[in-house]
Amino acid sequence: MLVVGAAPGPVVEVLTLGAALHTLTVTCGDGVRRNVALGHRSVEDRLASPAYVGATVGRYANRIAGASFELDGREVRLAANEDGNSLHGGPDGFDRRLWEVVSQTEDEVVLELVSPDGDQGFPGTVTARVAYQVDGDGVTIELTATTDAPTVVNLTHHAYLNLDGQDAGTVDDHVLEVPSDHYLPVLEGIPTGIAPVDGTPFDLRAPTRVGQAARSGHEQVAAACGLDHCLAVRGDGLRRHATLSTPTTSTRVELWSDQPGLQVFTANFDAPVPSLAGGIYRMGDGLALEPQLFPDTPHHPQWPSAVLRPGETYRSRIEWRFA
Repeated sequence: MLVVGAAPGPVVEVLTLGAALHTLTVTCGDGVRRNVALGHRSVEDRLASPAYVGATVGRYANRIAGASFELDGREVRLAANEDGNSLHGGPDGFDRRLWEVVSQTEDEVVLELVSPDGDQGFPGTVTARVAYQVDGDGVTIELTATTDAPTVVNLTHHAYLNLDGQDAGTVDDHVLEVPSDHYLPVLEGIPTGIAPVDGTPFDLRAPTRVGQAARSGHEQVAAACGLDHCLAVRGDGLRRHATLSTPTTSTRVELWSDQPGLQVFTANFDAPVPSLAGGIYRMGDGLALEPQLFPDTPHHPQWPSAVLRPGETYRSRIEWRFA
């Protein structure tokens, strides 16, 4: 277990398995320190879980349709793991690997994973790094990757937050705001285009109760049993992607990132997910906010590209700013 930070600020516990966030303990608005991140009790639970709880996911976060794409004129075929598609890097993605500790201080830990050429079908040897850093009331996750051959890379962090505490039950009464004018409708998880959020449950431009959006009768929400959609975040560069708050513990976190999209997932679990306390997390017990490139970008050349070439460095920055 790798521990970064110290009370009264955030303290994160990180695992080498999946470079995963095990716990995230903060001083909540009511003065009580709580772990606000869902987790698993054991390695066995983590490997058996279908939910990517707290993990660093890649090579390609989210989905690639048909588990194949064309790169520089040749077809790349991937290992499929969800209805014929590639999800979060395939059946043996980065979330299931042991990462190597590169360095550790009181305030930061850096982990590295080397993914060989052909890993899950992806071309090129990719060296990925994730750095967890605690600074004041904030936690920063910096994701980087390099390659020795053209490939695609889209990394993200798959933490589930519950600002009332990881075992507090549903996040329906949490309030979410996302500065996004457009979202990506999906058919069986694969985006079909980009549409305005106006008049839909994906209009989170004003603070919205999570349960109100996730329990909507909208056809997109009904098909996903909640929210599991990418929102195109307004602007460029490092900017606020979301604000999440809860009236129960008077706790708030702002999520900042430099990515074009934010996957909002209301933990629509369709299988048992073992909890950190030894029980079961139920649907809606956490909220995953995952900054990333858009899903299935290899099939949408008009969207921000996921192609990474030798000599380039993939970078993604995620910040949680607690209040």
